[in-house]
Amino acid sequence: MKENILTIKYPDELLVSLKETEEEFATELKIAAAVKLYEIGKLSSGKAAQLAGMNKISFLKTLGKYHVSISTIKGFEEDMKIAVP
Repeated sequence: MKENILTIKYPDELLVSLKETEEEFATELKIAAAVKLYEIGKLSSGKAAQLAGMNKISFLKTLGKYHVSISTIKGFEEDMKIAVP
C-alpha cells in the first residue's frame, strides 16, 4: 500500500508551549486528526485507527481521552433501523 506524507508548518515555540518533542507532537496530531475524522463520520474506526498508527481496540480506548463516543450518530442511526423496523 502506498503511503503519503503530509507536512505541517508550525513555530518552534509551539513545542515549548506544549512541552512535547517533535515526535510526540506528530503522534498527537495524527491521533487528533483520526479522532476528529471518525467523530464526524468521515472515517470508520478501523480506518481512523490505521491513520492514528494503532490497532482498532487501542484507538477505541483513546476516544475517551478526546471525549468522543465510540458510537457515532451514523452508527446509531444504522442500529436504530435494525432495532425499529
